[in-house]
Amino acid sequence: MRSISRIAALATALMALVPAAGLAQSTAEQEAKNRAANIAAYPDAARALFGQKTTPASMEARAIGSYARGCLAGAEALPVDGPSWQVMRLNRNRNWGHPVLIDYLEKLARDVPRITGWPGLLVGDMSQPRGGPMLTGHASHQIGLDADVWLTPMPKERVDRDQRENMSATNMARADWRDIDPNNWTPAHSRLIHTVAAEPRVERIFVNPALKVALCREAGADKGWLEKVRPMWGHNYHFHIRMVCPAGMASCHGQEPPNFGDGCGAELSGWVERQYQAIFHPPKPKPGPKPKPKPPMSLDALPPECRQVLVSR
Repeated sequence: MRSISRIAALATALMALVPAAGLAQSTAEQEAKNRAANIAAYPDAARALFGQKTTPASMEARAIGSYARGCLAGAEALPVDGPSWQVMRLNRNRNWGHPVLIDYLEKLARDVPRITGWPGLLVGDMSQPRGGPMLTGHASHQIGLDADVWLTPMPKERVDRDQRENMSATNMARADWRDIDPNNWTPAHSRLIHTVAAEPRVERIFVNPALKVALCREAGADKGWLEKVRPMWGHNYHFHIRMVCPAGMASCHGQEPPNFGDGCGAELSGWVERQYQAIFHPPKPKPGPKPKPKPPMSLDALPPECRQVLVSR
């Protein structure tokens, strides 16, 4: 049984992911204010130091550390416009990754019209130019091997810069957050995620628990590929692709291979129920002063090589 404090934290996190109807998930202006506030509050935090770097480190490409505690040397940028993709939220400058990730995203995007019938993909956050903790948002995405792909198909008419900053992605979860919204979710979404899961270089895929409910149902008897597809809070507007560490790269610390089965039974039901309770029946806040927030990650918490990445030209 989860403690009240953990449920309260979950409720807060989930409600932050449910924007008011009709509003963009975030605006460029608000994000800029949040980034500035984070830098001012903790100027020596790792997120401030890495978040202000606008160019990659001129070093051999290396993923250093783990997905939520590391950095990235020799990053490459995914071009903001491709034959069958567009990068969203350009102001964030988070379209960077290890060459392995760039190569895979470009290949996937080229195949998307055949797989889904869509014109292409809208690509969300990847990593910063030198990886590391971000000023806003993700705890992971630090070593250039994570990417968010929108579940909204790329429109036939290319989106302009203003749209890239402010248009909302489509919420794929039903109003009760127990299943997908049939008005938005299509068989093409299942085919796309199934295709990504079949890629040997992909280690994990994260989707909202409500979306995994649909994937489990639509998979029928062939559920083996769902082992890689894990439920995670948020991820109702996009799905998260995580690549395995490149072969022979000792500086990269990956996860254990998935060994927990298809995850379509009691485990998934638990995720769905906790999400429902956190959104619709959150615990009342305790009286008295709120506990002080935990200080952000320091540079010392990252692998020592990240200092060299940070100061490299």
